[in-house]
Amino acid sequence: MAKITCIFVDIGGVLLTNGWDHLERKRAAKHFDLNYADMDARHRLNYEIHEEGRLSFREYLDRIVFYTKRPFTRSQFRSFMCEQSKPFPQMIALLARLKKEHGLKIAVVSNESRELNAYRARTFKLDAIVDCFVSSCFVHLRKPDVDIFKLALDIAATPARGVLYIENTPLFVQIAQGMGIRSILHTDYNSTVAQLAAYGISNANTE
Repeated sequence: MAKITCIFVDIGGVLLTNGWDHLERKRAAKHFDLNYADMDARHRLNYEIHEEGRLSFREYLDRIVFYTKRPFTRSQFRSFMCEQSKPFPQMIALLARLKKEHGLKIAVVSNESRELNAYRARTFKLDAIVDCFVSSCFVHLRKPDVDIFKLALDIAATPARGVLYIENTPLFVQIAQGMGIRSILHTDYNSTVAQLAAYGISNANTE
């Protein structure tokens, strides 16, 4: 097999908790006393163009929350949204070790909005270990579109055979594998470490 020289990795569900999934939205609805069904319906009509960077954060909030007068501010709602993000420290440390010990490029391939992507990268210091962010908000493409993977390969300047992709969504793993990208379906730290070893990336579990 060709040597792995680059890691593609998702953020939500792998390095951090999801940024703004249904559980986070339910918590926001409860905290701010919003009608979740109405908020979720509005979200579903707008989230794709928001994650693709074609709808600003302010416009998104205007459409899902602030289309009517509220007893709280956009700043308060934004702060609550950001606070929902929590790190998986073992996975972040693992990625840092892979980069250092094996000289690997690290590229994020993720569906995230610009506001949350920037907050998460800065707050959890992902920008210190990631070489490039191929995030939907920057490239105007979203997984499962194969073009986002093609673009990631171009940006990383790495052929598919030299990439290993760590992702927690089975469909996205299947798509990457169909393009010749070796992939790990991430479910937990220990199983991912074991699969890395199977791909010849040893000592990844050194603390």
